[in-house]
Amino acid sequence: MNSDGISMTLTFDAHLPLLGIAAWSGTGKTTLLEALLPRLQAHGIRAAVVKHAHHAFDIDQPGKDSYRLREAGATPMLIASRSRTALMINTPGDAEPDLSQLLAQLAPLAPDLVLVEGFKAWPLPKLELHRAALGKPLLATDDPWIRAVASPDVLDLPAGVESLDLDDHQRLSNWVVAWQQSWPQQARPREMPA
Repeated sequence: MNSDGISMTLTFDAHLPLLGIAAWSGTGKTTLLEALLPRLQAHGIRAAVVKHAHHAFDIDQPGKDSYRLREAGATPMLIASRSRTALMINTPGDAEPDLSQLLAQLAPLAPDLVLVEGFKAWPLPKLELHRAALGKPLLATDDPWIRAVASPDVLDLPAGVESLDLDDHQRLSNWVVAWQQSWPQQARPREMPA
């Protein structure tokens, strides 16, 4: 349970492969996902992304009908067109988002893989991105859910953590494809030394 009262446990679904992308701010999580998503699509993988935001955000524009209806009290507000669908739910005063609830909303859409950006404290298998130049500690040292670290630097990694080159997007996409194909065997933490 975290400080917001959310039980930070996930039940892994054999048909919903998950991979967290964990990193300190400024490491390039979104930049990497932008490079990986078209490569995954070329492999025939429909990847969904769940992104954690540390601030209030709005995907709607003031003055538009959907904005006006949401502000008037519609919750949720679902808007759909031939091109896209958006579901907006106001959550004033709520605690941090519950990843298990967000994944339950995605499950009926049957993506081939869910990439989770942020939510680094949650217990789910993760790929860590690390840049020594940021001066931040390596997350893999204390997080048994980190299975690989992608970095442009040579790092001393804990046992059982694979090293990947953050700048080799083709190799990273191949690693993610292999991850997706080997699910659910990956849905467990690695052994940590005593």
